[in-house]
Amino acid sequence: MDENPYSTAILAWYQANARDLPWRRSDATPWSILVSEIMLQQTPVARVLPAWEAWTRRWPTPADLAAEPSGEAVRMWNRLGYPRRALNLHACARTIVEHHGGEVPSGYEELRALPGVGSYTAAAVASFAFGGRHAILDTNVRRVLARAHTGVEYPPKAPTKAETALAESLLPADASVAVRWGVAIMELGALVCTARSPACADCPVADQCAWRLAGKPAHDGPPRRGQTYAGTDRQVRGRLLAVLRDADGPVPKSALDAVWDDAVQRERALDALVSDGLVDPLEEGVYALPG
Repeated sequence: MDENPYSTAILAWYQANARDLPWRRSDATPWSILVSEIMLQQTPVARVLPAWEAWTRRWPTPADLAAEPSGEAVRMWNRLGYPRRALNLHACARTIVEHHGGEVPSGYEELRALPGVGSYTAAAVASFAFGGRHAILDTNVRRVLARAHTGVEYPPKAPTKAETALAESLLPADASVAVRWGVAIMELGALVCTARSPACADCPVADQCAWRLAGKPAHDGPPRRGQTYAGTDRQVRGRLLAVLRDADGPVPKSALDAVWDDAVQRERALDALVSDGLVDPLEEGVYALPG
């Protein structure tokens, strides 16, 4: 019996339904794949595509980005959200240039040591860019495995050792097949086994899905709350950064004060941006993106 009861059906489904994404093509470089993985964290593909294309056109290699100030990475990040990721990519580029001869490292541990690169991203890049055999556990994969194998609607909030062990047990032995399996199950979660409206009729493993066979029992864990944005510090931070991105140079504090009426919240958001290294306070009352 196949140690992975889902692989044949999911791989066949992926062959017929995979999206044509530029970072999946044969000419994608390890750097462009790393950029895509960082950008895709908590951000939909539709928003990432134009940003990824602009980024890789301007900075096709780590050395190209490393040669620029980190503030240019923040400016280019535009409205993708979670702009610390821009600083992380810039720091990655400099680390790759300084310690890896300008080439993205191929090993999981070396990738994991890069600034801002977690276990998922390291496994994804080692697999998709270099053909390594790694279990990949992003949100989509965790949801598919929770439903199909464990029989629950949603996985735990944070990955568990049990999930990692399950993902590793399902990893095909052949590395090239394992790479396709990793991206195929991610795609299934993104397009079919979605969080809110799973299209079970289109699922290639619906007849094996423990959650579906159990009658789709409702989630009985902690309430799953959607992320809010309006009125939050995140929104204020975004508005402050937008002023700095659109400016040709440093801006006076008065220009930042104009974006939000609540002075306490505005100052808290600005302090957080400075603390995160996303904004440089220059002389008294003047601010800029990091140099």
